[in-house]
Amino acid sequence: MTIETLSETNCFGGRIGFYKHASDANHCDMRFSVFVPPQAADGRVPVVTFLSGLTCTEENFMVKSGAQRVAAELGIMLVSPDTSPRGDDVPDDPDGEYDFGLGAGFYVNATEEPWSRHYNMYDYVTQELRPAVFDNFPGDADRHGLMGHSMGGHGAFTVGLRNPGMFRSLSAFAPICTTLNSPWGRKALGHYLGSDTVTWKEYDASEVARRVNDAGHWGKILVDQGNDDPFLAEQLHPEMLERACAESGLELEMRYHDGYDHGYYFISTFIEEHLRHHAARLRL
Repeated sequence: MTIETLSETNCFGGRIGFYKHASDANHCDMRFSVFVPPQAADGRVPVVTFLSGLTCTEENFMVKSGAQRVAAELGIMLVSPDTSPRGDDVPDDPDGEYDFGLGAGFYVNATEEPWSRHYNMYDYVTQELRPAVFDNFPGDADRHGLMGHSMGGHGAFTVGLRNPGMFRSLSAFAPICTTLNSPWGRKALGHYLGSDTVTWKEYDASEVARRVNDAGHWGKILVDQGNDDPFLAEQLHPEMLERACAESGLELEMRYHDGYDHGYYFISTFIEEHLRHHAARLRL
């Protein structure tokens, strides 16, 4: 796979860069960002991939989270892909809304026209992003963690829990915990997957967590949720994820925080604890 460097610059003794490549899964160019810590000069390092939320690109996490300082200390490579296919030929929400189409790929493989040609973010993350990263950067594919926010938190759970051979640690900020019961999720999956909600269960974080059969693989899963999040009651439903993990035996630490909302000030406050959580798992 050939990747094109868009920009690179030094950061906390390491290097941060933005890249693009042709995607067979999404039939367009896809972009992603990578922070390589200084420890990579001595060999391959553990990797944490961050899946972003609605309206975001490959830039948001790297620009807003403040994660690089701690990642440089811990020797963790950070990766963040774009959240959807993009381009003149890629269909978007016909009403121009933010919660579907461009910037809202929901980390699923679409089965319905006209979305199925381009909106295959599940395959992109599991099949194309991995070689783009591990064939071109000094990351250790055997020490790979997954983290996400909101729509990307849903993606972290559905992609991660369905692929324990690819990932060894998991965490999320304010995840959409059930696409079946979220207006965001119901709109997106209704378009991408069609009206048969049985097919949605593979892309519902709580349903996937409830049916997982390798609970011990993950150790503790960390989730942080702000109590002042305006989307908490209608869109996120963390209580459903808590019940699902209890049923399957997944060890979930769900932390609620008064005064915090859904944005990157919240993420930047707790990102250090998430990276240390991943570091402890990835160094086993």
